[in-house]
Amino acid sequence: MTDIEFDPFAYETHEDPYPIYSALRDRAPAYWNPRRKFWALSRHADVLAAFKDPRRFSNADGVAIETSTQSDPSAVSSFLAMDPPRHDRLRGLVSRAFTPRRVDELEPQVRRIADRHLRELLSRGHCDFIEEFAAKMPMDVVSEMLGVPESDRDSLRTWSDTVLHREDGADSVPPAGIEAAGHMLAYFGTLVADRRRRPHTDLTSGLTQAELDGDRLEDREIIAFLFLMIIAGNETTTKLLGNALYWLWRTPEQRARVRASRDLVPAWVEETLRYDNSTQALARTLTTDVELHGQTMRAGDRALLLIGSANRDERVFPAPERFEIGRDQTESLSFGKGTHFCLGASLARLEGRVALEAVYDHMGDYELDPARLVRVHSPNVRGFASMPISFTPS
Repeated sequence: MTDIEFDPFAYETHEDPYPIYSALRDRAPAYWNPRRKFWALSRHADVLAAFKDPRRFSNADGVAIETSTQSDPSAVSSFLAMDPPRHDRLRGLVSRAFTPRRVDELEPQVRRIADRHLRELLSRGHCDFIEEFAAKMPMDVVSEMLGVPESDRDSLRTWSDTVLHREDGADSVPPAGIEAAGHMLAYFGTLVADRRRRPHTDLTSGLTQAELDGDRLEDREIIAFLFLMIIAGNETTTKLLGNALYWLWRTPEQRARVRASRDLVPAWVEETLRYDNSTQALARTLTTDVELHGQTMRAGDRALLLIGSANRDERVFPAPERFEIGRDQTESLSFGKGTHFCLGASLARLEGRVALEAVYDHMGDYELDPARLVRVHSPNVRGFASMPISFTPS
């Protein structure tokens, strides 16, 4: 059908995946990978339509394209691996903690966490931005929401990294990842049991007592949600912060604009989400045959929705290959659309804005060492594992 080869399991660490996305959109918008047995949809209109059609594009088999080791993917992905009405019930019980008002109330706490971590680095004038700030700040924010003690956060961070890491060529979760997931599930099982006996003021305690029309959450449902919060709510924000620093550093004219106006920080966050989102793709399973671009996608086939490609579609975004702060983001698909629109979108935006404002206030000018940058190896998350930087404290 085409000479294009697109394989997310290759874990290629492209500086920018735009060329392969552009080729797919132009020549194979409904691309079939015969070896891995999945479809890839690359155009904005197709990805958007699939997001808004949970009846035909199901989440029930999970959102990772790799082979699942779970008979029920919702055991670790919570409502992200569910379809309505089961999805709606669980999401309705946890969504109250993520209303815009509730998230706005977190800003002073998020700012204190960001400032504390940055102030610890200022006297040195250099750091590994990922390891010493971008990985710690979101973990502290999420952990404080959930009631995870500070002494346990390094372990959770290590397990989370191990769950997501893949060696080159792997097409399933490796044994180390399965073991780390087991540790996380056991940890949260203990935490939930403790909060049922002795409720605190944290989100975990709130979930043990949450009720909607007489419906309450089971322990396994709460544990799965906590697992999702640590993986999705922490890792993606960590990578967002690293990607934001990298692309601003790579685009001097945009860097000059941000340097001249702190008010551009929210737009810096939004353009990073569009240009190089930490979540580049999400999988779905077809529940019925679907005809698209002259191809027949069969019921039971897996489909990979290429968010990173959709956000670079020239049919929607003028000059999409340019990192341009302040562009219209109305059609961005970084947080999905429809039923499964990211519950934590407001929190991610808050954390991104507050963290980058703190960088703006405290780090002043900064420089990266491109020879020492290390990207993560993962089919689900795009970003950096290590980012050494030097800076002049403000």
